[in-house]
Amino acid sequence: MKVALCLLASLASSHAFAPALVTPARSSRSTVIRNAIDEADIEDGPRMNPDKPELPEIKGDFDWDAKFGGDDDWIVENIPGKMVVNEVELAAQNTALTAIEERYRKVRLEKEYEEARILGWTSQAETFNGRFAMFFLSVGLLTEYWTGVTIPGQIEEMLRVGGFIGPDY
Repeated sequence: MKVALCLLASLASSHAFAPALVTPARSSRSTVIRNAIDEADIEDGPRMNPDKPELPEIKGDFDWDAKFGGDDDWIVENIPGKMVVNEVELAAQNTALTAIEERYRKVRLEKEYEEARILGWTSQAETFNGRFAMFFLSVGLLTEYWTGVTIPGQIEEMLRVGGFIGPDY
């Protein structure tokens, strides 16, 4: 404990973590370079897309053909698996995918609704009903064993104590 306290006290009083009050003098050459870098980094507004100047630049939007066009291994024609789709086919694919998406969304919502239900004919309600029935059956059998009163006799006695049926005169 003393070691931890001494370490904490030495860190608290240490000047290594405090900012230096005296800044080292910069050479004129490093100041010129730093100012040139700072001016190059400062932009007045967001970078715009060169193809459509009214839109902002898309991150990751890169002209790969311009960069690797001179490379012999860069192939852009007759690529196996590449298919050219016109606007009509693209719209048909989009419509089909939207229909599939809607169908699976409905299936997901139905599943979530069934899992959230706690009343009615649900698997959760059936499980609880079975558990309660087995519990009270075992309670009734144990009561019959200890008292000698049968399960129908126990039900009759419970109804008489509750006042649902009259006394036997």
